[in-house]
Amino acid sequence: MGSYLIQQINTQSTCMEALVKYKKGKGNVRIQEMPEPILSSGQVLMEVDMCGICGTDLHVYHDTFKNYPPVILGHEFAGRIIDKGDTDISEGKRFAVLGATAITCGTCIHCLMGNFIFCKNRRGMGHGVHGAFTQYVAVRPDQLFSLPEEVSIEEGALVEPLAAAVHAVNDIAECKLGDRAIVSGPGPIGLLILKLLVGHGVKTWVIGTEADTFRLGMAMKYGAAGVLVAGKDPIPQLLEECTDGQMMDLAFEVAGAEGSARNCMEALRPKGQYIQVGHFGKDILLPWDLVAFREIQIKGSVGYTYATWHRTLEILRQQKVNVKDLITHRLPLASWEKGFSLMEEKKALKILLTPS
Repeated sequence: MGSYLIQQINTQSTCMEALVKYKKGKGNVRIQEMPEPILSSGQVLMEVDMCGICGTDLHVYHDTFKNYPPVILGHEFAGRIIDKGDTDISEGKRFAVLGATAITCGTCIHCLMGNFIFCKNRRGMGHGVHGAFTQYVAVRPDQLFSLPEEVSIEEGALVEPLAAAVHAVNDIAECKLGDRAIVSGPGPIGLLILKLLVGHGVKTWVIGTEADTFRLGMAMKYGAAGVLVAGKDPIPQLLEECTDGQMMDLAFEVAGAEGSARNCMEALRPKGQYIQVGHFGKDILLPWDLVAFREIQIKGSVGYTYATWHRTLEILRQQKVNVKDLITHRLPLASWEKGFSLMEEKKALKILLTPS
């Protein structure tokens, strides 16, 4: 992989509209003209068809996720090659793009073993280097994942979040047909985890808050065994009752909230698996003695690997998981503020923005 800059700055007058975090601090995001990328050796030029709004984009907006302004936001995207540069990539082909490897060292133990997400020098698109809330991006061939004919360009834009869910369920957790699970946090990643668990034959309950009414309703449509409301329902007690006292085999914490983590831990059976997917952004207090007394297995899940991306494309090719019904809004880039607000208010699942 090596250390690469995702693009060079074009000093000529050709510009494109882009959604930019133009300086540090809360907010400080706007649509402005940015130079179109020019290709370095080993890069191709892609025209962005669509790019999804992610929770990371909201964190960059609020300046609660490390970013390097001025930087173009957006990293969940798919598009077509319009200039192959000096590579052998065919122009016109459709690809999903692995933006997380925009910059890596390529030589550390993590890079060499395929776990690029842990590279200390890594920067991803949309916060570390220019992303895809714009018309054109320059990327390397090793970041490209060809979309099979069976996979639409919209599904291609959802490969990245689905890969994060596949990593949590297939790579990190150990689930078996007939297991029982809870997913705490019904955001897009949580609901994708639900879909995968249902596909594995795992009976799954979903936990949210009163603000998650819309998303909990969608969870039932996606096959959840039931939904519970944190702060209103006595969650561990109800889960114990509906499993005849056997409790949960697996708990996926996706909300990044202290109460959510506590519910997950208390709902697990002895030797159950706790998988941390959400990010808290602070230290929290948990009933840690349960880890010893119940011999709970604590596991973390962050990002994905190259192998995860290949598996994710195969899942989509075989049409094993429907991701298109997570798309609740399709908006032009100019309506980014509406899209961000809908996500903040939990009135949407996946929102795809298309360049103006």
